[in-house]
Amino acid sequence: MYRSLIRPCLFQIDPELVHHVVAMGVGNVLSRPLLWGHQLLMDREFPQLKTSFCGIPCEHPIGLAAGFDKDATMFHQLHLLGFSHVEIGTVTGKGQPGNPKKRLFRLPEDKGLINRMGFNNRGAEAAAKRLALRTCQVPLGGNIGKTKLAGLGDEAILDYEKSFLALKPHVAYMVVNVSSPNTPGLRSLQDKEPLMTLLSHLSELNRIDGIPILLKIAPDLTESQLEEIVEVVTELKLPGVIATNTTLSRDGLKTTAAKVEQIGAGGLSGRPVFDMSTKVLRFLRQRLPQEVDLIGVGGIFSGQDVYEKVKAGANAVQIYTGFIYNGPACIFNMKRELAALLKRDGVERMGDIIGIESHL
Repeated sequence: MYRSLIRPCLFQIDPELVHHVVAMGVGNVLSRPLLWGHQLLMDREFPQLKTSFCGIPCEHPIGLAAGFDKDATMFHQLHLLGFSHVEIGTVTGKGQPGNPKKRLFRLPEDKGLINRMGFNNRGAEAAAKRLALRTCQVPLGGNIGKTKLAGLGDEAILDYEKSFLALKPHVAYMVVNVSSPNTPGLRSLQDKEPLMTLLSHLSELNRIDGIPILLKIAPDLTESQLEEIVEVVTELKLPGVIATNTTLSRDGLKTTAAKVEQIGAGGLSGRPVFDMSTKVLRFLRQRLPQEVDLIGVGGIFSGQDVYEKVKAGANAVQIYTGFIYNGPACIFNMKRELAALLKRDGVERMGDIIGIESHL
């Protein structure tokens, strides 16, 4: 019903406005009976789908990527939509409005989105206050980025530090986002020297009562840049990497070039990112130590997509655009599809297939 009736109506409305309306609905405790009823009707348990990443157990591999619950207003009820883990943010040291609107665009022909949101959020301290007021029924992650006005040297490090310290008491893991294309200069922090400096500083802050720190990278990195990522992660003994963020590429789109040009700058997510993000995932699994866990992100719309990410090396996956296109039942449906694929192939538990195709 969502794809045939509700989605066509929603797609007539500005996507950012739709997001705000959904956020108000999902975050409101009055919606809990409806969400609970939906979960009761749709959900099924599949013990064979249990997994973990960075020592964090999950009932199944499919979580919510950062970008949906930017300000930590919905996290306490998102488990009712089936997610096995939820990542809030991206949060910055200081609150900021983000880039000028209009800044979120649909590409229905490609099952994609282009966004240039620019880390719009109310800041790390405000998010921490909301996190302190509610519990989360599934593992919760914090995704932190750089405030736009902060410089790229010591200012950036202090900005990340502020967010890290504010969120750390309230989350199970932290993600360092240096890969969004929508904050000027941010992706330069993926270069080896500044990345090593930033992650070393955060790791030092994390020595007492430490939580897993994961790095989120872009899909557009060259092979030599990815090799440097491997060196940094290995040297600092980071427990995990999230692959990947949105892409700047516009190759192979079905959407007309004129429409894409009219939309302008921004990161592309959704189905067009699947192959390149999976390629990065496989590259990392081939080269990183086995104790480094990977989360696959990019273009996941079905249980088959999850299956391919897991076989390429993902311990877990996260979705965003697939959730927008497939609606509130998508996680429950993907779980059933994934369980059926395991049964078809005679796989008793999902952990047995993690990375089995990474060396092909």
